[in-house]
Amino acid sequence: MCGGAEPGAGPVPPGASPSTAPTLGELYDRLLAAYGPQHWWPGDGPFEVLVGAVLTQNTAWRNVERALEGLRAAGALNPGAIAAASPDRLAAWIRSAGTHNVKAARLQGLCRWFLDSGGFTALARLPLPQLREALLSVRGVGPETADDILLYAFGQPVFVIDAYTRRILGRLGLARGDEGYEPLRRSMESGLPADPGLLGEYHALLVAHAKAVCRPRPLCGECCLRLRCPTGASVGEGGTPAKAQGSRRKRRTE
Repeated sequence: MCGGAEPGAGPVPPGASPSTAPTLGELYDRLLAAYGPQHWWPGDGPFEVLVGAVLTQNTAWRNVERALEGLRAAGALNPGAIAAASPDRLAAWIRSAGTHNVKAARLQGLCRWFLDSGGFTALARLPLPQLREALLSVRGVGPETADDILLYAFGQPVFVIDAYTRRILGRLGLARGDEGYEPLRRSMESGLPADPGLLGEYHALLVAHAKAVCRPRPLCGECCLRLRCPTGASVGEGGTPAKAQGSRRKRRTE
């Protein structure tokens, strides 16, 4: 049970029907029952989480795992080695993550900031707002990446907003779809307990649901939220929303 999430709490846009849209607590409970614990982050330590948060930008996790293995095989999965590596060599180690030259530059900048700041021990002492601001000052670290690092590496109670989250909340009527990152993040955090473990599990469950069922062309007939979802309520005989059935676009797999 998503303890502390009050009925009706969280982002409910004007015009949303409380009798249709699930509460944030109900959404969590149904996803957990459907998919089970996701056990994120699948890293071997907080520094690997930090590196993975950059490598996973615009790519699948399987590609990140290969890039991490490349760093590990080179003995370079540590901040000093990454900061000191030549850009070309670092890019070669992480090539499988895509846009490897861009990510190599971002990783080096992040690792140099990390070392200059005193490492995890010193950074973990900072108040959450100050630590978040410091992360956002690093080139290539935007709000989503910063919150990934804060939540999964530092264990801070923040909610990560990504495209999967927006897709699901929008279809459920829990978000309008035009909110900025910060308003939606604050809205989610205000409706949920300040529990990093729960927030991390919640984000992971949303990603799992978006990949398995709530795709760009959703499989509403297979959805554990169908009876509480306005999009699912319009499902046709084919198991996808009536509006989507006429589409000839190939279904994407994300």
